[in-house]
Amino acid sequence: MSRLWSLPPLLCAGLFLLIPGLAFAQDVDPVGSGAMTLAEEARQLPVASSVRLIVLLTTMSFLPGILLLMTPFTRFVIVFSLLRQALGLQQSPPNQVLVALSLFLSLLIMRPTLNEVKDQAVDPFLAGEMETIDALERGVEPMRRFMLANTRRADLAAVMEIGQIPPPATLEEVPTPAIVSAFVMSELKTAFVIGVKIYLPFLVVDIIVANVLLGMGMMVLPPVIISLPFKLLLFVLMDGWNLLIRSMAGSFGV
Repeated sequence: MSRLWSLPPLLCAGLFLLIPGLAFAQDVDPVGSGAMTLAEEARQLPVASSVRLIVLLTTMSFLPGILLLMTPFTRFVIVFSLLRQALGLQQSPPNQVLVALSLFLSLLIMRPTLNEVKDQAVDPFLAGEMETIDALERGVEPMRRFMLANTRRADLAAVMEIGQIPPPATLEEVPTPAIVSAFVMSELKTAFVIGVKIYLPFLVVDIIVANVLLGMGMMVLPPVIISLPFKLLLFVLMDGWNLLIRSMAGSFGV
């Protein structure tokens, strides 16, 4: 005790103030009790809800790939781009407009299929009435039917040959990756066929204008400048957008 009083007065006062604080910290531990409370609340969370949330977030990360490969989006955006080049326009309509139009047209055509996916897989899964694997299988079935209805059998056979897949007895036994690959090949071929048909009338206009300018001796004037108004006039008079969109939308089977 005599040694304690021999210390400087300020140090002694600090020790006397610190000793009650240490005792109080031993009695009350707010950080530790808070961590234990959080742990107890985490244990009480339903595991199924957490798993469903993780599955939904993971599925949302695949939405761009699903949109590009399993819907008519590829056909629409390629045909619209070829149409713009056939007209001789560089940035009109802009890419944002063409992509947005392709997106909403794809959703409009896929509406019955998407409603079937929602009724058979998404709603029961969110309600906890179906497991994850069963929901995925139920959700893929309508998409498979849509893709098979719009896939050329030659493209499907080529994909199965590339993947060294044995010939199945029925279409239900064909793997989904093979169906998606064949569907994309069919969409690309169909889009380019439509693009060639779009190019032909505008190519005729370009040839006529070029021959007229050549006959008049106006070889310095670019034919594109003269043919562009005529091509736009032809496209507007024949109601080109309505005709093109109706023909492409009617070419899809469900």
